[in-house]
Amino acid sequence: MAMTGMTNEKLHKVLARAGLGSRRQIEHWISAGRVSVNGVTASVGQRVDQQSCIEVDGDRIALTHQPATRILMYHKQLGEVTTRADPQGRATVFDQLPPLRGRWVVVGRLDINTTGLLLFTNDGELAAKLMHPASGFEREYQVRIRGEPSAEQLQSLRTGVKLDGHTVRFNSITPLSHAGGSNRRFKVVVNEGRNREVRRLWESVGCQVNQLRRIRFGPISLPANLALGHWREIEDKAVQRLRARLMESATAASRPA
Repeated sequence: MAMTGMTNEKLHKVLARAGLGSRRQIEHWISAGRVSVNGVTASVGQRVDQQSCIEVDGDRIALTHQPATRILMYHKQLGEVTTRADPQGRATVFDQLPPLRGRWVVVGRLDINTTGLLLFTNDGELAAKLMHPASGFEREYQVRIRGEPSAEQLQSLRTGVKLDGHTVRFNSITPLSHAGGSNRRFKVVVNEGRNREVRRLWESVGCQVNQLRRIRFGPISLPANLALGHWREIEDKAVQRLRARLMESATAASRPA
């Protein structure tokens, strides 16, 4: 099996770049014994080269042709889950995506009650870089809350509160139009968007989130004319600009403080 341009790379990176899944997901496959190299069960961290014969679940993986990197923007609907299949039979975001030779890898997640921008790519390695804190890519949300936070509470959310041993905060909080009754609307920005981070930050000051919509991931904003449940592919030039920005972020992060 000829893998042009690949020399002594880690197995999980090679399979992720080919679009089989995210690097973390493929590491789980390797740990579970689902991947073999040259007929021998693979190990996490193992390196392969162009002569290696790689199999996943007994199927030989042909990596002679590396597909062009593709990125989709998807407008997630309320009630959809961000998994490939759901034991409860709920709708999944993957049901709405176009067919692909390989697998779409989701960039981050949104919970079932959150709508808005989700990104997908056929390059698992790129997905990992987009999600990594070193990318510096913020997440921006429109949120409707029930409650009337004081100026002091809003300042504490900007300064930071402790959640699960980590100090998390909003980079910015911008009031929007009044939502009626006891509801208020805001636009908020966070660095990473950990599990239910936006909701839990508001809960920490006694406010309940009753509507949450992501409108931006890093430099990519949700198009105003992209309907719920629809997707749009990012142009090649925009993908290249995104790669260049990731490279700049990685270079900046590696410089001594």
